[in-house]
Amino acid sequence: MNKISVIGSGTMGLGIAQLAALNFSVVVIDNVEKVLKNSKTKLKAILNRLVEKNKIDKNTAENIFSRINFTTDLKEITGSILVIEAIIEDLEIKKALFKKVETIVSDTCVLATNTSSLSVTSVASSCVNPNRVIGIHFFNPAPIMPLVEIIPAIQTDEKVVNKSRDIINSFNKIVVLAKDTPGFIVNRVARPFYGEAIRIMEENIANVATIDWAMKELGGFRMGPFELMDFIGNDVNYAVTESVFKAFFYDPRYKPSFTQKRMCEAHYLGRKTNKGYYDYNSIKKNPKVIKDEMLGQEIFWRILVMLINEAADALFLNIASKEDIDLAMKKGVNYPKGLLQWADEIGLDKVLNKLESLHKEYGEDRYRPSPLLRKLIKQEKSFY
Repeated sequence: MNKISVIGSGTMGLGIAQLAALNFSVVVIDNVEKVLKNSKTKLKAILNRLVEKNKIDKNTAENIFSRINFTTDLKEITGSILVIEAIIEDLEIKKALFKKVETIVSDTCVLATNTSSLSVTSVASSCVNPNRVIGIHFFNPAPIMPLVEIIPAIQTDEKVVNKSRDIINSFNKIVVLAKDTPGFIVNRVARPFYGEAIRIMEENIANVATIDWAMKELGGFRMGPFELMDFIGNDVNYAVTESVFKAFFYDPRYKPSFTQKRMCEAHYLGRKTNKGYYDYNSIKKNPKVIKDEMLGQEIFWRILVMLINEAADALFLNIASKEDIDLAMKKGVNYPKGLLQWADEIGLDKVLNKLESLHKEYGEDRYRPSPLLRKLIKQEKSFY
């Protein structure tokens, strides 16, 4: 049986290992013995729960657990066909790790980083043979979320891309291919879902509960932006926004919010601290929803056109195909429709008019329309 190694035994690393163990023998490496032991106990509990809920049978659970070897010895990755790094989002630490890993595994072993926002090309540059380095970005929780973004570095060999895709396909995942740019597809295109919602709240147009209501009830989104930020963790969400903002040379479209920064400073991180945009200790303290349909439609429309604009620009800059952009947003963050498909249904002229109106009203570059919208309208074309 072929071997896959996962470096990092946190929630993401453990989830990837659980997936891989369906078809491969797996080694999970962590340099902290206590963390490793806790992860092993946690995996056992997860598998037992899945058996209790009839998600998997007892035999499958036992097979998964028996195929995973937990160790602090990095040399145990020897013989792997794929090594996936799932450690802290620190570029220098990742580069140092890849330098070590490269000296242990065979020349044919694929080296993958699970980074959500760092440069795969930069990680690859730390290796003598950067051609076999690639980004394989899972979404949390990895066993449940269907999408995986595959991100070739500039140096990545096409054979490595194909091999990676084949392996991830064997995990029964939906694979999309993205260019190595900040945020890839999902974390780039989704920024306005949070940023514009916060902006609407900051302008006192509506409270957090009303904005969430508008996006769910009128927009069809599974969770509202504030609910989702509390679920993800405001610290995590803010860190990704800040990372994308810096990586895009401080483009105003990705500018982080002082509101979210202050939430992090106050340690109001969301569900994990029982307080974020909502108070999870005292529901009575939470703002009440104002079910004003006209207001709700305006909130939904403003956030939606910003999302569509971001998706259009991702296509304009060849970050991914239109099909992969739409698929990524539906399967990576559970959007009710692909954004480019949605734009076609609404009418590109209506989307452009709203963006131009916002741009004129605020005079801010964050509202600048993608050139692709103007180009398609001029040519009387649509995305599909």
